[in-house]
Amino acid sequence: MGADQLRVGLLVNPVAGMGGSVGLKGTDGVMAERARALGAQPVTPDRSRDFLAHIPPTLPVRWLAGPAEMGERWLRDAGLQCQVVGETAANTDAGDTRRIATEMLRQGIDLLVFVGGDGTARDVCDAVGTGPAVIGVPAGVKVYSAVFAVSARAAARLLEAFFHGAETGEEEVLDIDEEAFREGRLDARLYGAMRVPEVAGDLQGGKEASDSGVSGQAAKREVGEYVAGLLQQDVLYLLGPGTTVRAVADAVSVEKSLLGVDALRNGELVGRDLSERQLLDLLERYQVARIVVTPLGGNGFVFGRGNRQFTPAVIRKVGIDNVIIVAIASKLRGIGSLHVDTGDESLDEELAGYVEVVIGWQRARMMRISV
Repeated sequence: MGADQLRVGLLVNPVAGMGGSVGLKGTDGVMAERARALGAQPVTPDRSRDFLAHIPPTLPVRWLAGPAEMGERWLRDAGLQCQVVGETAANTDAGDTRRIATEMLRQGIDLLVFVGGDGTARDVCDAVGTGPAVIGVPAGVKVYSAVFAVSARAAARLLEAFFHGAETGEEEVLDIDEEAFREGRLDARLYGAMRVPEVAGDLQGGKEASDSGVSGQAAKREVGEYVAGLLQQDVLYLLGPGTTVRAVADAVSVEKSLLGVDALRNGELVGRDLSERQLLDLLERYQVARIVVTPLGGNGFVFGRGNRQFTPAVIRKVGIDNVIIVAIASKLRGIGSLHVDTGDESLDEELAGYVEVVIGWQRARMMRISV
């Protein structure tokens, strides 16, 4: 950046990501209240703390923050001073995000860091466009736009890189139709663009708008049939979202939800579109379990994008050695490495390293999971 002090706005969406653990497909509109009613806990506090904890204490930042849980609280908890921008009611909404981001822009911020998901990205985009650079700290149920860091700690690295002069470029903000998402369809359209620090490895790629075309279907069937042949009796298989995982269910003639987490045992579904609580209940009943997942979209995320029902508690209960990763070869070609972003840094470190990805009949590829 080359300046003596970096003016950074911190804007947190308090309800982003709450729907993930309870099996909802987002928290837009009234869905935030439904998530609370189902016992969902806030996600953004931990993501905000993780982000702030990885910023070098010597980095000269002047913070502007949304009030209370929209940023101020987490900065003060970290022992950092900030200028509070705007006021909000007890229950914040998208209008608060747009209004506060607009005011931060008016006050001349160099960089805006927001904590949330694709809905938050759209609101920030409405307010700032391609003005100041932004960094998205991933915390939502839907995190497909290319303006997000791969994790909270990666967002801190992006901030430091920006201070030291990293170039910025325009990346896509996607509009994910939440109603279609709840119905098991991914309808992604280009919404706009924002400027982000271009640092390879720390910035996630964009989600492909659709993977419903006919290309790759034969490859998915091959993967599905091979994995189906490996399924063991009396083992609980937790099948994550995605068409490649659905091919496993197809191979055993079971109808699987496309965007949910389903449970399969002895060739029969024992749970469909499950929440974290329901998964943990099943894991109490059935002691031996496996997780089957595929890297979602163009981002290469095994955990932490589109499958937040697989919380750290669920993954640890199953065991990190009991995770089966499947993909078709063409989908891996543009992915340098896989990623995990569970929200638990120690678990992310345990999952990191080289893993086997099933890509066909008796064929696998070694891929590195980086954090």
